[in-house]
Amino acid sequence: MDIVDDIIIILGKESDSNSYLIGDTLVDPGTGLHNDYLIESIEEADKSMDDIKRIVNTHCHFDHMGADKYLQDTYGYEIYMHPEDIKSVENKDVDATVASSFGMEVPDLDIKPIVENDEVDGYSVIHTPGHTAGGICLFDGTTLISGDTLFSGGNFGRTDLPTGNRTDMRKSIDKLSGYNISQLMPGHGPYAIVAVSDQIQLAQMIASRL
Repeated sequence: MDIVDDIIIILGKESDSNSYLIGDTLVDPGTGLHNDYLIESIEEADKSMDDIKRIVNTHCHFDHMGADKYLQDTYGYEIYMHPEDIKSVENKDVDATVASSFGMEVPDLDIKPIVENDEVDGYSVIHTPGHTAGGICLFDGTTLISGDTLFSGGNFGRTDLPTGNRTDMRKSIDKLSGYNISQLMPGHGPYAIVAVSDQIQLAQMIASRL
């Protein structure tokens, strides 16, 4: 568990995504296979699970949203996701959600839509399709929580999974390059707080070849 500014960062364990706690919002709680680790990390930051009101999923993949069911049933959290990815969950699409890769079924969830320009705890929603049709990032003017759209080091999410699209990914990275991002909090791997613009430019260059 790390803390940067007011962001609690929980780096993913094994196949889990990274998780981020901003205000009373938990972003991408992971597969649900390591809920004890998630909860212990939050408590280590002197937060209680009762301090959290909602989950925001950057996209519908199981490694980011598999824990939603347990957390909603246990704590009553509201769950938010872009409508394009809500479709994959509601349709129980084990391939589009990559639940099949984990040998899991798609859980029953009560999900509310979140779309471009919505605000969550001081962060604005940016729709960034490419990895999935409903991928989103969250941006507060400084920090980008990027899901699997952008990773540190100039990398970005794969586009060959269901609802992924190379052209959309290229356009999304071009879109993000127009923001003044100084801290990058990705869905997997290390976060970046230096030379972030250079890393985004590298991603943009690589994506231009897709």
